[in-house]
Amino acid sequence: MTRLTRDFGDTMKKEAVPAVSSDVIFASSRFPNYRIGANNQIMETKDDPKLLSMKEVIARETAQLLDQHNRLSVRDLASKFEKGLAAAAKLSEEARLREAASLEKHVLLKKLRDSLESLKGRVAGRNMDDVDDAIAMVEALAVQLTQREGELIQEKTEVKKLANFLKQASEEAKRLVDEERAFARSEIDNARAAVQRVEESLQEHERMSQASGKQDVEQLMKEVQEARRIKMLHQPSKVMDMEHELLALRAQLAEKTRHYLRLQKELTRTKKGEENVPHLYELEGNETLGSYLQIQPCSDIAPDISNCSIQWYRVSSDGTKKELISGATKSVYAPEPFDVGRVLQIDIISENQHVVLATTGPIDPAAGLGTYVEALVRKHDTEFNVIVTQTSGLHHPTESIHTLHVGKMRIKLCKGKTTIAKEYYSSSMQLCGVRGGGNAAAQALFWQPKQGQSFVLAFESQRERNAAIMLARRFAFDCNIMLAGPDDRAPLGT
Repeated sequence: MTRLTRDFGDTMKKEAVPAVSSDVIFASSRFPNYRIGANNQIMETKDDPKLLSMKEVIARETAQLLDQHNRLSVRDLASKFEKGLAAAAKLSEEARLREAASLEKHVLLKKLRDSLESLKGRVAGRNMDDVDDAIAMVEALAVQLTQREGELIQEKTEVKKLANFLKQASEEAKRLVDEERAFARSEIDNARAAVQRVEESLQEHERMSQASGKQDVEQLMKEVQEARRIKMLHQPSKVMDMEHELLALRAQLAEKTRHYLRLQKELTRTKKGEENVPHLYELEGNETLGSYLQIQPCSDIAPDISNCSIQWYRVSSDGTKKELISGATKSVYAPEPFDVGRVLQIDIISENQHVVLATTGPIDPAAGLGTYVEALVRKHDTEFNVIVTQTSGLHHPTESIHTLHVGKMRIKLCKGKTTIAKEYYSSSMQLCGVRGGGNAAAQALFWQPKQGQSFVLAFESQRERNAAIMLARRFAFDCNIMLAGPDDRAPLGT
């Protein structure tokens, strides 16, 4: 097809215009489809025989939606309506693009007609007839284009109707989905409430069962205790009989021990040839760790013990070493762990007499004390309940309970959360049993944390007191510290 342009001037001569060829023909009775390409070039588009018209696409989509409407769920129907709405929007966009293309075709036809009209005035004869035919063809194409535009407008109206229908259907589907969701939530809430009521009923039943069971057990225990009480009233148990027998055996053993010690002392005096020598004083008490020894006069001519000078010594079992026990100047002395395996000797000096007493043998260890201390050594810190009876040589006004912490590195005395004294093991620290103090001496110890500060602590039992002394000395020895009482490090040669 020959391309025509409007590049004509008013001053052009008639002879300069080329003649239009007589073999120009139009292949179709309708105007071809064009599109604007790069650099504003008009390009012809080929028809696709497989491309469906807009009406066919809309009819097919509508038929599919109506066919599936009865078998789709509410959620799937809403999804389909959303897709249909998107398809309608796409078709509307395509109609808009086609309307724009139609507008471009009108502009192109107008330009073509103007060019033919301008050409008609410059040709004559047969060429003028050809131009008239071309103008008629252009007018026919314009009429067809107008008809096509009418059809497009009608299709656009149908598309808008379909879009409105799909939009309404989508809103209806959303409403149905919301109603179904609200109904499902209501059913779920009712089910949860029912389950909660069942659980509360089960819990209440379980509580009632436990309460009734507990009451039954308590009632049964009361009945058993009452039966035991009645049985004990009418028939004493074997345990009680064994306890009474054990107490009687302990009393007999203590009496036998005292009698044995008395005989052993008499035997010792006989061996030494002192049978005819008047015996003024004697030692009373068990010669074991955890007890106490007391000097008692055994003659009417014995001077009053309170007017005599007393000094206790610890002597090695072979008699080669004699060590003065500093501060042990009372008539009562409680052996401490340092005295185990040694003989205790007492010098009693009056105005004109000098009496020497001694234990019949070395002090025996307390039964089970070593095993108890070994168990405490495995702990990092051991607590003992004590009462402070003296502070730096002065009587302590209140006998409240304190806590003595014996650790691997230090000793600490506390009252509740308040720390009274805390010191690490050092050469200035002293720890030993109380040297004097009556019957309670076996349960008390002397502790000097540092120079100028000292305490006398009373324990709950002799075992606790001796365990605390042995444990502290064990930990101090691990720190290369010799923990003992005053002047205990200086033995005296005999």
